Amino acid sequence: MHRKEFLTTLLMGLASSGLDAKTLFDPYSKEILLGKGKPLLSKVENPLLQHVQKAFDQMAAAAQKENIALKVVSGYRSFDRQATIWNRKYEANATAGLKPKENIQKIISYSTLPGTSRHHWGTEIDVIDAGPKAEGDVLVASKFEGDGPYAKLFGWMQRNAADFGFILPYTKTLNRKGFAYEPWHYSYAPLAIPMLNAYLKLDLRRVLKTSNVMGNEHFTSTFIDTYIKENIKGINPKLLQII
Repeated sequence: MHRKEFLTTLLMGLASSGLDAKTLFDPYSKEILLGKGKPLLSKVENPLLQHVQKAFDQMAAAAQKENIALKVVSGYRSFDRQATIWNRKYEANATAGLKPKENIQKIISYSTLPGTSRHHWGTEIDVIDAGPKAEGDVLVASKFEGDGPYAKLFGWMQRNAADFGFILPYTKTLNRKGFAYEPWHYSYAPLAIPMLNAYLKLDLRRVLKTSNVMGNEHFTSTFIDTYIKENIKGINPKLLQII
C-alpha cells in the first residue's frame, strides 16, 4: 500500500471510529500509555478499546462470510499483567541457568518490557481462527503459513485487514530488528499511530529504569536506547507515521 493509499485508509478509519480530531489527537495520559490507567474497554473476554472493538466486529463479520471465525486471544493488557508475564519468564530462564543479560535478550524476542507493550493501549489484537481445532500453543508462526490451521485466516487478513484499519506491526522483513515476526498480531492503525506518537514523547529512559520488574538493574542507558530504536520503533513503517 502506497503512502497516499494508507493515509486514505487511516482517515476513513478515523471517520468510522466516531472520534473527533480533538479527542483523538490530544496527548494521551501517561497512565493510559503505560498500561496503568483505566481505558474505556469493551466488555468481552479479551477486551479492546471500545472503538477498536467496533472495527474488529465489523471485520469479523466480513471474515465470517468466508467461513473464517476471527477470535481475539489477547487484547488489552495492563502493566501489572505484562509484569507478571515478564517476571515469570525471567524467573524460569534464571532457573534454567541463563545469565541476566542473556535472560533479558531471550525474553524480548517476543515479549515486551512492562510499560512498553502496544497491548497496553487496547489497540492490538492477537487473532486466530476459532474454526480449526486448537492444539498446543496457537501463536506459532508456522501455524499461519503453508498448510497450517490458520493459513487461510492469515491470507484473508493480508488481503482485507487494512480495509478495517488493522495493520501487521511485526512483519517478516529481513532488515527489521526488534521483536520477532508475529503473523497473529495486528494494530488498529487509526488509534495506534497517534498513541505511539504520544508514547514516544514520554521520558522512556526513566520509565524503564524505574519499572519494578526482575532484571531492571541491567537496563542500562545503552540497552534502553537500543530497545527503543529496535523494539519499540522496529515495526511496520505504515505504523510509524508522524502526525
